[in-house]
Amino acid sequence: MKHRVAFTLIGGHAWMGGLNYQVNLISALLEFENQRVEPILFLGDDVSIEVLERFNALDGLKIVHSQVFNRYHKNRRLLKAIVTGCDADALAVFKLHEIDVVFEAADFYGWHFNIPTIAWIPDLQHRKLRQYFGFFAFWKREIGFRMQVYAKRHIILSSLDAAKDFQQFYKLPNERLHVVNFSVPVHPIKFDFEALLAKYNLPRHFFYLPNQFWQHKNHECVIKALGIAKREGKDIVVAVSGNHEDSRDPDYFPKLLSLITAESVEENFRVLGMIPYEDVQALMLSAAALINPSRFEGWSTTVEEAKSLGVEMLLSDIHVHREQAEKYAHFFGQDIPSQLADIMSKSPKVDIDKRVQDLGNALKESNYRMSLFAARFSNVVEMALKSL
Repeated sequence: MKHRVAFTLIGGHAWMGGLNYQVNLISALLEFENQRVEPILFLGDDVSIEVLERFNALDGLKIVHSQVFNRYHKNRRLLKAIVTGCDADALAVFKLHEIDVVFEAADFYGWHFNIPTIAWIPDLQHRKLRQYFGFFAFWKREIGFRMQVYAKRHIILSSLDAAKDFQQFYKLPNERLHVVNFSVPVHPIKFDFEALLAKYNLPRHFFYLPNQFWQHKNHECVIKALGIAKREGKDIVVAVSGNHEDSRDPDYFPKLLSLITAESVEENFRVLGMIPYEDVQALMLSAAALINPSRFEGWSTTVEEAKSLGVEMLLSDIHVHREQAEKYAHFFGQDIPSQLADIMSKSPKVDIDKRVQDLGNALKESNYRMSLFAARFSNVVEMALKSL
């Protein structure tokens, strides 16, 4: 029997990781689990064209537009869910479309919401890196997570590391806690290497860091590593893309710019800003290696993308990176930029033609991981239905 699962928008331009997670999950379900699960996406009529195009590209996805899910209704619906125990507006729309299970992310439909609900929690960063959260930001996340626990949601986490943290803080019964590693698809892409370098003013040998400019992403380590390398006479270039805004600390990006100047690495740390998604993959394939210096991850999208493309990685030595990419990466201390500088200086030049040719093998591995992603998610759907 096929189960109809409702999704609402996760992320967007403010959080590309959430949007990419959702697009990849729905894509995996449509391709590998279409006999068990039918994903249905509910969107407001205020979704940007760019975001809508990502979903319209998913063949077979049913999209329902309703003003109930407009952004300006979200706080009112949340308040109603907390006060009355049920987001009646969302419930009515889901019932109209005969939804069996609801996927809840960065949202809460209430304690008495009478459709089985699965909650995805990307990470417990607010608990592990408390210093990056103000009072309101901390308690907004904390109360949200506690409500989902007390409402007896089935909780999906993306790593064993996150599940260990979750049990430490919330003591959820094991039958309601599920680890579902997400994956990302690989599609053969064609691009002009020389034109790509010209477009972004990059040398033939460079590294790529495609993380949002958020405090925990730890761009400082890379900037300092470039400074160390430059003082040793090594000219290394890192291309950096991602959103410049960190709502928790609007001064974070200006601070990075000051550090870039202090280290005299303006020509080495190349800030590209937000770029088209197809260019992200092209830059990954073209770079000597992907860098992720993050202090904390639930399960890194950029690491998963690099794995799926067969790209070398230089990763901060944190538990989840070891769990996710032990066989694929070189590791450096998150607060030891000299280690990163040394690894970058010894990195061999990439053979672009060979890497593109090897995409076939990467595609097979990626498809396998995507099928596991979809199957494990579908298993949780069935468990949520059985626990009624």
